[in-house]
Amino acid sequence: MELNNEDDDRATPRSVLGRRLRRLREAADLSQRALADKVGYPHTYLSRVERGEQLPSEALAEHLDTHFATDGLFVELLAMAQDASIPDYGRAVVDSERKAARIQVFGSSLIPGLLQTEDYAHALFRESLPGESEERRNGRVATRMRRKRVFEKEQAPYYWAIMDEAALRRPIGGAACMCGQLRHLLKAVEPSRVAVQVLPFAQGEHPMLGGSLSLLTFRNGSTTGYVESFFSGESVEAPAKVLELTHMFDVARSKALPEGETLDLIREYLRKYENEDDS
Repeated sequence: MELNNEDDDRATPRSVLGRRLRRLREAADLSQRALADKVGYPHTYLSRVERGEQLPSEALAEHLDTHFATDGLFVELLAMAQDASIPDYGRAVVDSERKAARIQVFGSSLIPGLLQTEDYAHALFRESLPGESEERRNGRVATRMRRKRVFEKEQAPYYWAIMDEAALRRPIGGAACMCGQLRHLLKAVEPSRVAVQVLPFAQGEHPMLGGSLSLLTFRNGSTTGYVESFFSGESVEAPAKVLELTHMFDVARSKALPEGETLDLIREYLRKYENEDDS
């Protein structure tokens, strides 16, 4: 979902952040080296940020806000720049996640994004975007991890994920990465508002082979659907289509293992990966 490239010929949050940093530094009559000494980061790093060649880390953005007393400006610009990596077709659903009262997702071959670990997400982006710089891949991972803050809200949404067994079987990032990912899954379901089910291979065909689906329900009762496959996606709001997608999700749910059996299957795969990692 986080796959856009920024257009260098127009103003972007990345370029605005760099310009604001340069102007504030110059207004304070500081060289890059002097500012680097004050915030504790290399001046070459600050130079790349000013030129828009690299985004600051969240820690650096917070240091800059503290030093210049900018009331969260750099943290907000950083978040906007990271969000800019999300394609237009996916930005609406990411925005909706923050407002949803219930999130239901189905993934046919991958762990759903909101349940992924950093290592797992890194492995996915490293393979799917081999020509991209490490800095941009890091930004995409940071965006994905920041989306998980919906679980920290006072009124966190109910979250129900169904995934094909293929998501457990495919060793994304290798055995050690999968160990961390499956341990995270087991921990993620501890809150009562989060549920995970696995649709096992034994069930054969199901209505959502080869794609992924998200259903986001808001506090007024309305529901928006989102269907994604490879580098394309579609946001669905028409009631008849949403009803059709909801039926597909319900069919998949009816074929999935109950939660207790799901957790047993995840533990079984975890033991296999642990044995592989030890060998």
